Amino acid sequence: MLNDVTFGQFYPVKSFVHNLDPRFKLLCLIAFIVMLFVADSFYALALCALLLFIAIIAARVPFGSVLRSVKGIIFLLLFTSALNIFFHKGENLLWHWGIINVYTEGLIFAAFLMIRLFLIVMCSALLTLTTTPVSLTDGLESLLYPLTLIKIPVHAFALIMSIALRFIPTLIDETNRIISAQKARGSDFESGNIFKRIKAIVPVLIPLLISAFRRAEELGDAMDARCYGSGAKRTKYKKLRFTWRDAIGLLFAGALIAGVILLDMYAAEIYPAIAPYMVIS
Repeated sequence: MLNDVTFGQFYPVKSFVHNLDPRFKLLCLIAFIVMLFVADSFYALALCALLLFIAIIAARVPFGSVLRSVKGIIFLLLFTSALNIFFHKGENLLWHWGIINVYTEGLIFAAFLMIRLFLIVMCSALLTLTTTPVSLTDGLESLLYPLTLIKIPVHAFALIMSIALRFIPTLIDETNRIISAQKARGSDFESGNIFKRIKAIVPVLIPLLISAFRRAEELGDAMDARCYGSGAKRTKYKKLRFTWRDAIGLLFAGALIAGVILLDMYAAEIYPAIAPYMVIS
């Protein structure tokens, strides 16, 4: 049931994107998300989508694996789109029923928002597919290192994130095993209305929570047995260094930022006839 969840799973393969510095990939993810929210036209979104597609090819990750990450937010996409379609005001009325009005501008804005959220989830999934949890932890800790000057436990925060990402696939496998065991005992998770399906999930959640707490306790005992302490000053087995790959990635990121800004500035002058449908104001 949960085999399609890809967030937090690492895809082991040698590629250009895999070899990038994790700090640079984290900064690129932040810059990409910022650019998606700065973009005010479908032209700019198309440029962002093109760069993401190139990154997926360079990462040698199956495109289906990245697409499956969107399944977890399908309900959110449909819900937010419905809200924008029915409540976004405009000038061109397409359909009217009672207090519900559907405008052309509402449909355009809903499509724009869906594409934006779609790309955000895909680029986040690409980061976790091409970066191990340990590398993500090291990169995040390195980026947040200046916060240690004001006594913020950066290493502890990074460790929490690493453990959380590490146990996502483990908990997914555990959930699948519990569901299979419940099905063998006659439980039905696929028929009935939504309330019956939610009720059928309860026998899965309770053993899953117990298993999660048991694993957390075992992990804590193992760390205590090895005298682990987050306050100790630690050295790194693998030191992070920027390479020529990061320089090339920096050029692509700079080109994306410049392209998005230019397209937003001159989108209406590219194709004036369809500009009202391509530019979100």
